[in-house]
Amino acid sequence: MGGIVDFEVRLPRGRAAVHLMHRASGVPVEAIREITHTEEFPVLGETEQSWELAAESARALLSRTATRPEDVRQVIFAGSGEWDVPFWSPAARVAAELGVEDAHCFEVANFCNAGTTAIRIALDRLAGQRGDGYALVLVADRLSQLVDHADPGSKELFNFGDAAAAVLLSRREAAFEVLHTAVRTDPSWADYYHGEQRDGRLVIRRGPHRSGLADAYVDNFTRLVEETLRAVGGKRDDVAHFLINQGDRRMHERLLRELGLPREKSVFNYHRLGHMGGADTLIALDGLRERRALRRGDLVLLATSAMGFSWGVTALEYAR
Repeated sequence: MGGIVDFEVRLPRGRAAVHLMHRASGVPVEAIREITHTEEFPVLGETEQSWELAAESARALLSRTATRPEDVRQVIFAGSGEWDVPFWSPAARVAAELGVEDAHCFEVANFCNAGTTAIRIALDRLAGQRGDGYALVLVADRLSQLVDHADPGSKELFNFGDAAAAVLLSRREAAFEVLHTAVRTDPSWADYYHGEQRDGRLVIRRGPHRSGLADAYVDNFTRLVEETLRAVGGKRDDVAHFLINQGDRRMHERLLRELGLPREKSVFNYHRLGHMGGADTLIALDGLRERRALRRGDLVLLATSAMGFSWGVTALEYAR
């Protein structure tokens, strides 16, 4: 089936600070801290762009793996679809930066579920091609720049940060074999969030409040975890690590309780990072790798979610 050869994560140099959000919105500091769980976290700075952060991570990845640009067959840029430049291909721009000249470059827009969606698409395409070659998936966005910090009604989004990740995929060699991906969308939530032009920029707005979203997260993730475990012939006790988008700490903790998984099987970065977009689970996985907490044969589940609303669970087996 193939999987992840290696991956690289990059954080931007800018910072979002709770006291500045309070000053702009008037929302009490303690109310903002209940969402961010930290005083500040990384965001794109004034001169930084998400495609450049993605290119930086990809350049380091190709260098470390000694991958030649001419061996890359696909470059897929995954995110929300609100790129640094309108009507433009960040995938092609990164390919040009890397000297990748013989690949199909395109974008996948599925918000914070786009990374794992792109990985599945890339592996399916690699399986159908002749000969060897690699796919490069770039996960990056500029979510912090879409949040209106002057709007108290947007405070649930005040933890939105930015990051980039590059993932190298192969159908033959893999440090993490991709065993299965299960995804679904509940279209009844399609209009809960939307973009709006305000003062010359696009900002995210929430529609009329509707209860039940936290329940939808837990219900859909639980359903997809069970589907995934059936597909790989595993049980909940077989899960070595359960990594989830860092959007809502309370939902994260509730989901672990519902699944009967101990806190030690997940990763909590709320003390230093916000919701870093689609790179969240890769940041968590990178942390496990750095701490040498992965063992050969470990079953790792990546639980991702996105506006729309979509949920996905991807099963990896650590092969090193």
